Amino acid sequence: MLIAKEASYRLLPFRFLRIDEHHSESILLTADTGEYLFVSEKQLKDLAYKAVDTSSAHYKDLLARHFVFEPNVHDPFPEMAAQFSSRKSFVLKGPALHIFVVTLRCNHTCAYCQVSRAPLSGSGHDMSAEHAELAVDRMFEAPSPVLTVEFQGGEPLLAFDRIRQIVGLVEARNAVEQRSIQYVITTTLHHLNVEILDFAKQHNIQFSTSLDGPEFLHNANRPTPTRDAYKRTIEGIEQVRAWLGHDAVSALTTITSKSLEHPHAIIDEYVAQGFTNISLRPLSPYGFAKKSAKRLDYSMDEFIGFYLEALSYLMNLNAQGTFISEGYASLLLTNILTPFASGYVDLRSPLGAGLGTLVYNYDGDVYPSDESRMLLEMGEDGLKLGRVHQPLKELLQSPVIDMLLSAGVAEALPGCSDCALVPYCGADPIEHFARQADPIGHRAFSSFCQKNTALLTHLFRLLRDGDSETQKTLLSWLTRRSLSALPSPGYRG
Repeated sequence: MLIAKEASYRLLPFRFLRIDEHHSESILLTADTGEYLFVSEKQLKDLAYKAVDTSSAHYKDLLARHFVFEPNVHDPFPEMAAQFSSRKSFVLKGPALHIFVVTLRCNHTCAYCQVSRAPLSGSGHDMSAEHAELAVDRMFEAPSPVLTVEFQGGEPLLAFDRIRQIVGLVEARNAVEQRSIQYVITTTLHHLNVEILDFAKQHNIQFSTSLDGPEFLHNANRPTPTRDAYKRTIEGIEQVRAWLGHDAVSALTTITSKSLEHPHAIIDEYVAQGFTNISLRPLSPYGFAKKSAKRLDYSMDEFIGFYLEALSYLMNLNAQGTFISEGYASLLLTNILTPFASGYVDLRSPLGAGLGTLVYNYDGDVYPSDESRMLLEMGEDGLKLGRVHQPLKELLQSPVIDMLLSAGVAEALPGCSDCALVPYCGADPIEHFARQADPIGHRAFSSFCQKNTALLTHLFRLLRDGDSETQKTLLSWLTRRSLSALPSPGYRG
C-alpha cells in the first residue's frame, strides 16, 4: 500500500476526471476556484502521494493554480477566497432578471410551446394595470444595481399598452433609483408597427425572437393559420434593424426531432440573416411542450450528436472568416476561462431561480423562474412564491425558496459534490423537478447532467488538443469578437 510521504507542500482540495484513455494528459484536475490543469496518470498519483518534483515546471503550475501550497511560505487562502467570492458574487445581488408575462394570447400554435396559449380575442389572459404597478414595486425592492425587464407571453406585443405602462412606471421610478435598466421583448415580431418601433427606439428596447432555421423548418416548427411564420419573422427582423440598428434583435432556435436532420442548414440560415450568434436549445420538459413530447422529442444522446456536429461546422465557418458563435458554448467558456460566472441562471450554484430571477404572471402570481411558471400546464402550481402584492422579502422567504435552495447548491448534491465539472455547472432543481418529480433528482438519469457533462468535456478537449485556429475561435466566442479583431500574441514594436 502506498502512503503519502512528508513533503514541503500540502494538498489543496481538488477533483479529477478522466476524459479519455490514451492521451498523455488524460486527466482533468479542477479546483473550487475554477482553475484547471491537465495531467497524466503518473502526475495524478505523484500529486496524491506527495511525490511531485518541486523543482519542475509542473510543480509551479500546481502552485500557481492552487492545487498545492507551501506552509509558512505563501498563504493561498485570501487569494482563493477572493476568486471564489468573484465566481459567486451574484448571490448577494438579488434578483436581476424580472420577467413580466403581460398576456397569454398568441397567434402561433407551436407544438413545442411551453405555455398553454389563449386565442387572440380571448379575455382574462392579460396582466392588469394594478398587477403591473405592484410588479414594478417588487422589482425595485431587489438590491441589484442592474435590472433586466423582460416582457413575455403569449405574444407580448398583443398587450403593448401594458408594456408601455410598465416602461413608464420603471422610468419614473428610476429617476430616483438610478439603476441600470435593460429592456427586452421576447416576441414573434409579427405584430410590429411604427408606434411600437418608435417607442422601442425612445427607450432603447431590445427584441428577442425565434428563428428555427430555413423556411421549411421554421414553418413546420412554428405554424400559424396563414402559414407564413418564416416570412413575417424575417420581415420583423429587418424592420427592427432598420429602426433600431443591426444588433437590436437576437434570435434563438429550438431543436425538434425534425431539426436534428439539418444542423448545417439551420446555421446557414443564421449566417444568411446576418446573425453572429446562434443558441441551439434542446426541447423543454415543461408545460404544454411536455404534452407534445412523443411527436417532437428525442434522446439527449441524439441532441448531443447534433450539437457536436453543429459545433464542428461553426468552428469551420469561423476558420474560413465567418464569425458566428454558439450561445451555450460561450456561456460554458465564460465559466471555464474567466474568474466570473456567466450570469446564465441555469448554470448557477446556488440556483438562479428566485435568487436571480422573478416572474410576474399575467394573473398576479409570482414564480421563481419562467420554467416554474410553465409547470402550471402540467397541473403543478407548488412552485409559486405568492402574489404580486406581497413584499419581495416575504416572497423570498417562501417555503418554495427553502425547498429549491436545499436542492440548489451543486457542490452539496449527490453526484455533483465530487464531480470535476461542478465549478462550471449548475444545479437547476426545477428541471429535475419537472423531469423526475424531485428537485434533487438522480444524476445518473439527469438529462441536464448528461448534456453539461458531454458539452463541458468536449470543450475541455478542444482547449487541450485544439490547434491555434481552434483556440483563437474559442477565445473569439468568449470575447464576442471575430478572429480578425483579436490582437495577435507577442511583442509589437
